[in-house]
Amino acid sequence: MKLKALLVDDEINIIKNLKEIIPWEQMGIEVIGLAKNGVEALQYIHAECPDILLTDIRMPLMDGLTLLQRVRELNQDCEIMILTGYQDFEYARSALQYGAKDYILKPIHYGELEAKIQCVALEINTRKLQKSRQAEKWRSVIHLANEKVLFDVLMDYTSSDNAHFLLTGEEIDLEDPDYILFLIDVDSYSLMSRIWNQQERKLWNFAVRNVLQYALHEYGLYYAVLQMREGEWCVLVEQHKAHPFSDVEAFKRWATILQQAVSEFVHLDLSVGIYLEPLALSMLADAYKKVQRSLNLSPNANQIIVVSADASEISKPNNSLWMSIEAMVSGLKQGNRQKVEEGMRELNANLQAISGQSFKQVERILHFLVLHLLREMREMDRIGKLEEEAIWIKLESSYGAKDLLVAVNQLVDDCLSRMLGQKTSKVLMLSAEDYIRRHLVKDLGIEEVADYLGISSSYFSLLFKLHAGETFVEYITRHRMEMAKSMLITSDKSIAKIGILIGIADRRYFTKVFQRYTGFKPSEYRDHTSYMQHLPESPRL
Repeated sequence: MKLKALLVDDEINIIKNLKEIIPWEQMGIEVIGLAKNGVEALQYIHAECPDILLTDIRMPLMDGLTLLQRVRELNQDCEIMILTGYQDFEYARSALQYGAKDYILKPIHYGELEAKIQCVALEINTRKLQKSRQAEKWRSVIHLANEKVLFDVLMDYTSSDNAHFLLTGEEIDLEDPDYILFLIDVDSYSLMSRIWNQQERKLWNFAVRNVLQYALHEYGLYYAVLQMREGEWCVLVEQHKAHPFSDVEAFKRWATILQQAVSEFVHLDLSVGIYLEPLALSMLADAYKKVQRSLNLSPNANQIIVVSADASEISKPNNSLWMSIEAMVSGLKQGNRQKVEEGMRELNANLQAISGQSFKQVERILHFLVLHLLREMREMDRIGKLEEEAIWIKLESSYGAKDLLVAVNQLVDDCLSRMLGQKTSKVLMLSAEDYIRRHLVKDLGIEEVADYLGISSSYFSLLFKLHAGETFVEYITRHRMEMAKSMLITSDKSIAKIGILIGIADRRYFTKVFQRYTGFKPSEYRDHTSYMQHLPESPRL
């Protein structure tokens, strides 16, 4: 991008010579105007925001020094070079006091002036490039912060009331619809990934995510791609409130493009679930679960499923089976054996309540539930390679609901045994981290977490320091300050309100802790990051 220069002098021959003799084009500079005085110059400055200003001092209506002062009052990022026939020291001192870059005496030596302009242009371009690089780093931080918030909302780790900053960084009414949800699931992922080692699984998942991130760019959509677990991604397409999406055929077309892109570049088949209605932030978690359930319980591959808010796509018995599995998954995540066993009892009771007429369908449903449970346990690192292989052998030789139920029991028993086989302290700390994540924004203390785990506060403090490498207070503070940084960057909530939302009600205490953690007061951090976000794109040197 070219720099802009404005030439100001009441002697018309001088500014014409400046425009013709200096090789502006070769230096990557465009002369945007010639002005006879400061008043004309200000009109150009308001309209064009020049990077370089060459101006005489003595001019009618408004002289050069007054013009320089007015430019600085406008906070224009403009380098000003004074051209004058007056050698009076007071003129030079005044010009430098208002931030003039150089003070050049007439008659003008054009060779020297060209060299000085070239140096100034190089300084400006270098400064813009450095600022642009800093801005790009901040944009990356903001994007990652927003993705983390959306992931936590989808997983129901945090409520929408605490997620006041979104992909655009703008404050919105959380009840307004804002997203179209696409759930991407690799067909037969559990079976295919069986032969991959951990590094290969990461590479395959990384490749799919990269393809998804760029597949819809030609449509001008703004969207986030969030990996929910291995082989599964949520694509959230943000819509403009003034022009909400309503074309179901367009949604299906986008889903087909996602399928084709992954098939072409990664050679994997996908199924895509689309939640039909636009979603407010508070609706994302329920919609995600509903679409996930529909995809997992569908027998077809390489398909596109459209799910609506009022659709009863899952029968009551099948839904009960799914909820039983979800209860077990939740218990396994928390290390809660009692919750897992309750889920198993519910699963058995639901199976016994199903009539023989629909039993064949339940066998298929139960098979998919086993795969879902297997995938979740792998995601949680709750199952080893040998135990997983044993489950696959069991599945391959299973011919009915009874065999599949045996597989579920074996899977859960193996998972619990693996948990109990680990050090007790590790299991406790995994449960503690899960509890802290879900209650981070409230006034959380050591005693509460220790009571949840059923151990003493002193023992918990010791275990936590050994496990996390920092104290409970340091851990909580770090996570809260990172949350506060994200809110300051991407929302216009007051400092006091942000403090309350992260669990610190006293504003002065919040400011003190934030400054100790970041080196900035919250208001200073917000001003700095706001400035960095609005810097221009990188110039072409």
